[in-house]
Amino acid sequence: MNSFEIIGQRPMNGEIIPQGAKNEALQVICAVLLTEETVTINNIPDILDVNNLILLLKEMGVEIQRHTPNSCSFKAAQINLEYLQSVEFRKRASSLRGSIMIMGPLLARIGKAYFPKPGGDKIGRRRLDTHFFGFEKLGARFEFNPDEIFYTVHADALKGTYMLLDEASVTGTANIIMAAVLTHGTTTIYNAACEPYIQQLCRMLTQMGAKIIGIGSNLLTITGVTTLNGCHHTILPDMIEVGSFIGMAAMTQSEITIKDAQPEHLGIIPLAFSRMGIQMEIKGNDIFIPAQKQYTIETFIDGSIMTIADAPWPGLTPDLLSVFLVVATQAKGSVLIHQKMFESRLFFVDKLIDMGARIILCDPHRATIIGLSQETPLRGSVMTSPDIRAGVALLIAALSAQGKSVIHNIEQIDRGYQNIDERLNKIGASIRRI
Repeated sequence: MNSFEIIGQRPMNGEIIPQGAKNEALQVICAVLLTEETVTINNIPDILDVNNLILLLKEMGVEIQRHTPNSCSFKAAQINLEYLQSVEFRKRASSLRGSIMIMGPLLARIGKAYFPKPGGDKIGRRRLDTHFFGFEKLGARFEFNPDEIFYTVHADALKGTYMLLDEASVTGTANIIMAAVLTHGTTTIYNAACEPYIQQLCRMLTQMGAKIIGIGSNLLTITGVTTLNGCHHTILPDMIEVGSFIGMAAMTQSEITIKDAQPEHLGIIPLAFSRMGIQMEIKGNDIFIPAQKQYTIETFIDGSIMTIADAPWPGLTPDLLSVFLVVATQAKGSVLIHQKMFESRLFFVDKLIDMGARIILCDPHRATIIGLSQETPLRGSVMTSPDIRAGVALLIAALSAQGKSVIHNIEQIDRGYQNIDERLNKIGASIRRI
């Protein structure tokens, strides 16, 4: 098990480039299964979760040519169906939650798909009902083996239909879209997720020849086609990493320019940080965060405490709430963080309390943070990263803390952040991988 050793209170200065979006990468890489032709994807983040998905596709028979660490060509002319029934497939696929999105393409193209219970972060229940509801509405049959926790969907022929999703699941929407683009007839998806990841997936599919109306809204109309072509696609910058860098700059009193952040795709994220009192200046595609000795959390108009809560797009992504929480510990003022989606994602706050943060965990979904106003720094500590997003939040806390901190289980951070220690060290951080 690898660890980070961090010496805190070293302000950073310089430029940093965000990696490609992890969540988009997982979707568009699965989409290459929809065509026999070559699909080239650029700006792929070189991280564990994405690399594991690429390796899974290779084992499934997809021809892969890696041009650079961040650019790959995929050709899924042949798919090894026997591998999908193997023990090796179950082991590899179950370790990566994002690989659930191979089911939609496989169902559309070959009429059947198999999948073990997916793994991923231990952040609470992450049900798959929306995926299978959509497949069944298209005419597929769903089977579940509770002894092996193995899912099977199959169909002689899919048919377009209208469906109202029970929740705006991002991966569920992606899976259903990928199944629908090769399905005969017209499919209408209402209450579809409309995150930038979904928009990018739809743009890539239309480039391949799919017919999709309503991109960017929660109402998608898809007219099925018989085949899809190859294409070239470039992944957006990772908005979660952009948000992490904004919070890190404020908390460590650093002056940072985030290059090619593409602010037009960040939604409400900049506004949410401004409500935390964090200053920033948008310069074209870049975001400049000046060094701030203090940042003050706003209150609502009536003077009540500010609440930062996650919501479906264009609301605030739940993946950034851990960062908002840790940034609030050094703000002036108080804030209520409300994590609606996952009931275990706030449980890392005990580590921040050990570092001197003033936090009240109200229940599994809500925490109140009373800021220290940069007057009392957090103390260095030894801790373990429980998941990707909490891991980077703890890294930000350690960078602002007094003294030395050690974070164990950094494989969790590596799953979502490409060479984060090397990139931050280049602008003045002190992070040693041990």
